[in-house]
Amino acid sequence: MVAAFLTILLGVVAREVHWDIVGLDAYAGYAIACALFLALPGTLKRGEHIRVTLLLDRLSPRLRAGVEWVCLFLGFGMALMLAWYASRMVWLSWTTHDISPAADASPLWIPQLGMALGCVGFALSFAHALVLHARGGNFIAVGAEAARTE
Repeated sequence: MVAAFLTILLGVVAREVHWDIVGLDAYAGYAIACALFLALPGTLKRGEHIRVTLLLDRLSPRLRAGVEWVCLFLGFGMALMLAWYASRMVWLSWTTHDISPAADASPLWIPQLGMALGCVGFALSFAHALVLHARGGNFIAVGAEAARTE
């Protein structure tokens, strides 16, 4: 996020002094996308992803445990698929020398790498959550804040 802020700030200053730096908008977008995907594992750990606690709180403890197992497995499977396809996209961009269509004409595998790393970390976080859930622990933080409705 700091890189996105600095890139946007540089663009504002450059416009004020009539200095044209091509591709700054693209680099700000790359930085924001990278920050978003790299934040996925930590957001999962802190319990800040959307969870349907309204349904979970009304279930019996045994049924709730079963539903949580199913949800963790489904989440892990989807995160694994996302990580696979994001990594594959980076590989294809690297092997085909794909470049950005924007004015910066950067190799696309560079900004895509942050996305792939975030997706792999997300899948690893789900795997860690499954292991801790199997041991009786709780990987995903749940507190009063998670139950708050807005």
